[in-house]
Amino acid sequence: MFMQTTRISTKKAVSNFAALPVVTTCGLSMVTALRQHQQAPSGANSPPAESNAQVMSDVYWNIAEEYSRVSYFISLGGDPVFKNIFVKKMAPSPGEKMLDVAGGTCEVTRRYLKYQDKVNSDRTSTVHVVDFNPGMLSVGKRRLADTQWMRDGRVTFAQGNAENLVDIPDNSFDAYTISLGMHNLENKEKALTEAYRVLKPGGRFACLEYGVVELPVLRTAIDWYWDHALPYVIRALTSNHASFLKMVRSGRAFPHQREFVKTIRNAGFYCHDQGYETIRRGIMVAYFGIKPKSMAEKE
Repeated sequence: MFMQTTRISTKKAVSNFAALPVVTTCGLSMVTALRQHQQAPSGANSPPAESNAQVMSDVYWNIAEEYSRVSYFISLGGDPVFKNIFVKKMAPSPGEKMLDVAGGTCEVTRRYLKYQDKVNSDRTSTVHVVDFNPGMLSVGKRRLADTQWMRDGRVTFAQGNAENLVDIPDNSFDAYTISLGMHNLENKEKALTEAYRVLKPGGRFACLEYGVVELPVLRTAIDWYWDHALPYVIRALTSNHASFLKMVRSGRAFPHQREFVKTIRNAGFYCHDQGYETIRRGIMVAYFGIKPKSMAEKE
């Protein structure tokens, strides 16, 4: 009965999302709620400031099978919407060779290849999916197992670390994407350096992350969602509620979008204009950069 009721309310939320983004976003993003909560004065509810890679690997191992389902419900349907918008903003080019880092469940890979197939009528683009966690990779492999993409050899998988892509040669990919994975990394600068290394000159970097909402009314609503609603929602949806709370807490320390784009530029990327685009009033932020083809372009 609970799941039936939840499913109906979620459909309504998704419908309202398109028409009333401000209202819906008040409860949309679990991690944005946490991220905004961090802006308030620290207190008894403040978690440890940082978590190591092994802790997060254990967390994702525990939640791998439930990740997409629970993320969908606790974001009131926002999670797939954000990723659809992200891929459209990427505007993939035909024939690309893309690296999807921290992409184990293939949510971005699947959307990317659908875009290539339907929008670009392209059947030659490929994706190499890398994830630190074998549990997440197994979910992605199972999801795509019966697809034409796998039969055509357009998707490959490997376990790997975003901060040390040791098995990937320099200048080997046209596009690099990391969706909701950067906040889990201990050394974001090193991950960006690796992204720059493996991209071809002219290659495109794309990152989807949780943003800082600056609209005061929305921020207040998000704080309320975190303080009073989110823990109960997670407990109602999964027995792995502790792991999910650790996962969303890992997004709290992610820097403001204006600060993180500086880090991207410091890694060598050229970022047009402000270097990022906000999604749904800043609940999510899409970052884009280009690896210059020459030193002149870099300067």
